[in-house]
Amino acid sequence: MNTELYLADLEAKPAALDALAGSLARDPFAGLPSGLRRVVLLGMGSSRYAAGVAALRLRAAGIDAVAEYGSAAIGYPPGADTLAVAISATGGSRETLDALARHRGRSVTLALTNVPGSPVTEGADLVVPMLAGEERGGVSCRTFQHTLALLLALTDRLTGARRDVADLVRRAAGATADLLDRRGTWLDDALHLLDGPHGVYTIAPAERLSSAEQSSLMFREGPRRPADACETGDWAHVDVYLTKTLDYRAILFPGSRYDEQAMDWVRRRGSAVLAVGGEIEGARPVRYAGDDDPEVALLTETLVAELVAGTWWAGGR
Repeated sequence: MNTELYLADLEAKPAALDALAGSLARDPFAGLPSGLRRVVLLGMGSSRYAAGVAALRLRAAGIDAVAEYGSAAIGYPPGADTLAVAISATGGSRETLDALARHRGRSVTLALTNVPGSPVTEGADLVVPMLAGEERGGVSCRTFQHTLALLLALTDRLTGARRDVADLVRRAAGATADLLDRRGTWLDDALHLLDGPHGVYTIAPAERLSSAEQSSLMFREGPRRPADACETGDWAHVDVYLTKTLDYRAILFPGSRYDEQAMDWVRRRGSAVLAVGGEIEGARPVRYAGDDDPEVALLTETLVAELVAGTWWAGGR
């Protein structure tokens, strides 16, 4: 991994998203057959984070969907009415390939990858490229963002929704550019607020849990700092205890009906929270264009943690 190239990868996000939006003028999932009843999303790491929120959206629309660890020894059985979606940015994740093997030839298989011709595409009924470009820094950042966007497009295809995903991706490109262009107004404060001795904790609603998971991964993967993610409502049951004993520093991605429940504890115990995309009493806000749209937020908000992590990494901190 290379910190300078990683920061350059982040800088390239808006242009890559604009290019992806242009490609969505044609439905990349048009080749899927009708009559699919079950969707099994397979992946590891960032791929699984994105799969989790996509599976939740599919279930909310009445489709039997699950996000599985590629490494799981057991899982949904294959079937002719099952769509197995193998997600791998490099196309070579061993665990995902092993999980896909259970479905190849027995389920409809879809490979979502950033590397055409990679092992995950072999024998797939449909291959959809992420079109994120080469991530020369060695960290999944643009591929994570593009995976989310493409899974939203897949959700629309399977549910018959008429959302304009291309327009959503363009708005996310604008929101991403806004955060990058104005980093001089917020990044130093974020670096200071989150720089504690006990790591960084990230909190997000279930519908955007991938934002917390990806953000905490960035702190572990780049600057190698302790970090963990939690769902906002669940926070009061599993992470609240840390605010009593640690110098607790957190990023909160607002939007849950339980934001105030968490922040009540935070205020009482004097913990430090950065609120990305909203104004919440007791938290330092970072705002950006379009942050009032949860779908734009889903595709954009991890950039805050990515820039903080990249800056710490570059400084050897």
